[in-house]
Amino acid sequence: MAFWGTASLLRSRDGHEAKVSNVELFFDLVYVFAVTQLSHRLLHDYGFSGAVEAAVLWFGVWLAWQYTCWVTNWFDPEAMPMRLLLFAIMLCGLVMAAAIPSAFGARALLFAGGYVAIQLGRTLFVLAHLGRHPLAANFRRILGWTCISACLWIAGGLVAELRLPLWIAAVACDYLAPMTGFRLPGMGRSLTTDWTIEGGHIAERCQQFVIVALGESILVTGATLSETADWSDLPVLIAFLVAFIGALAMWWVYFDTGSQQGSEAILHAEDPGRMGASFHYVHAVMVAGVIVSAVANELVIDHPDGRITMASMFVLTGGPLLYLLGNGIYKTLVFGRFPLSHIGGLVALAILMVFAPFTDLLMVGGLATMIMLAVAIWETLSRRGGSSARVMATD
Repeated sequence: MAFWGTASLLRSRDGHEAKVSNVELFFDLVYVFAVTQLSHRLLHDYGFSGAVEAAVLWFGVWLAWQYTCWVTNWFDPEAMPMRLLLFAIMLCGLVMAAAIPSAFGARALLFAGGYVAIQLGRTLFVLAHLGRHPLAANFRRILGWTCISACLWIAGGLVAELRLPLWIAAVACDYLAPMTGFRLPGMGRSLTTDWTIEGGHIAERCQQFVIVALGESILVTGATLSETADWSDLPVLIAFLVAFIGALAMWWVYFDTGSQQGSEAILHAEDPGRMGASFHYVHAVMVAGVIVSAVANELVIDHPDGRITMASMFVLTGGPLLYLLGNGIYKTLVFGRFPLSHIGGLVALAILMVFAPFTDLLMVGGLATMIMLAVAIWETLSRRGGSSARVMATD
């Protein structure tokens, strides 16, 4: 009985920030593979239908990670039962990730089954340990919504003709449910003010997933260069440098100008639960931008002089655009305003879309990277200038 613990495995709230544990970092390794699978799938089909399918799969992957992140915020991941739960989720997540290339084909049911096993299994496990704790009502509502989305996922896995609309509906269920407080007839709704969370833990976990995605971008860049036969080809080397600088600029935009303030924003928010949920919605957009940018890097290194098509134009400019949009909304949550530098970057990328069809992949990729780098420098100077002004005002 002591092994499983009836003290309900909840984290102790002693006023200290909940630290991210080694087992959580180990857990994230599955998502390194999942992000790689998603970027490779999108690379092989980045037309409209391929992009929509990749988006649905990405949101499924993100939801499985996001809900687990909240559980490890409430429960102690160092407790043996929680470790075993995380290991079981890792196994199911590995099956999900392995099925991604054929998720809309022969392995649809494997992807859907892996997702459903994660969402249902985790929720049932938590309910079994909560007893009469106030959080139990919240997880009963989550279980209700999970059952609804599970039916849609499994039905989509079985019926190929309706797979895409059914899975879009399933994703919508799991994304929209928290916005309604998991409201269900006869069960009421949960209040975000009751979602007692550790802001530092939520913020740090989101930051770590951004690192996972940026790591995939670096991996793709290095692997693509490694497979290139002629390293003396100047356009290929320039494309490689552009890809590396692009990843550096993405890191800079997020980690140098706002990542550390995230935990404080949740801590001092009037409704920390709502703020934490908003963080997860925003980071889903941000990481999607990194994944698309990784695909763009591989395209540019493989074919630097390739002509621009409508699909490749959206890949080359869409990745940075999604990333800047996500960062802008995130910084609006943290600082209370959408940064002017990010508005400038989004406008510049929109203009680049207009002129992209008249040039080649390397030129568009290079200009998109220059825009990202300019935004990073602008934002850093703006933030540090504002900090210096506040310090002088207090002297």
